[in-house]
Amino acid sequence: MFIAEHETRAARDGDHSSPLESRTRSRVLHMVSADGPITAAELGRHLHLTPAAVRRHLDALVDQGMVVAHEPSSAPRGRGRPARAYVVSEAGHRSLETDYDALAVEVLRYLAERVGPDAVAGFARERLAVLEERYAARLATVGSDLPARAQALVQALSDDGFAATARPVGASALTGIQLCQGHCPVQSVAEEFPSFCEAEADAFSRMLGVHVQRLATLAGGNHVCTTFIPTTAVVRTQTDHTKERFSS
Repeated sequence: MFIAEHETRAARDGDHSSPLESRTRSRVLHMVSADGPITAAELGRHLHLTPAAVRRHLDALVDQGMVVAHEPSSAPRGRGRPARAYVVSEAGHRSLETDYDALAVEVLRYLAERVGPDAVAGFARERLAVLEERYAARLATVGSDLPARAQALVQALSDDGFAATARPVGASALTGIQLCQGHCPVQSVAEEFPSFCEAEADAFSRMLGVHVQRLATLAGGNHVCTTFIPTTAVVRTQTDHTKERFSS
């Protein structure tokens, strides 16, 4: 679905690459969306492309405004500087969205104006409730282990086009799992109505059984949605319960 949409937009914007080139370029764009910031070397390894092919596609995507170079503020200067990494630009995220976004925003504006902002928030919760019920069924198959449930959630989100990933982060009292979503199908809506992001985070908390913390969102201008899932809280709770059982 995403590849077809990207090829249609590329043709409309004057990109006359062959169908094979367009498909490969779309794969590059989606991997940058899912795993960015990502270097050309990493893209080549994951997609089995030569350095020349990766550079050609990245240069084309940069020229089209689909991806941009991302250099963290802490990057060292001069000798030893890390390889340039790339993230999807705002225009790149737009190219992954459907043409119904503008209509959806207009409808929600109408709802907010005629009924009130609470109606939009209620709609967001209802929409997420449907996804939550479907995702919860998948999480139930992996039991109560939090990392396993987080990974099941990542897979469910990815299947729905959110380009999700997860990795362990932190140390000691701040240990947890960082869940990232490289693409948001409702980004345009969430930019104007943050209640969609809030409803999603609340749903994550309920499904995982811990209070998650939303650190960044695409709707807020970041290159990825980032959610912190604490694992030490679970361990601490289990330890407290154990103490209570032996002290009683």
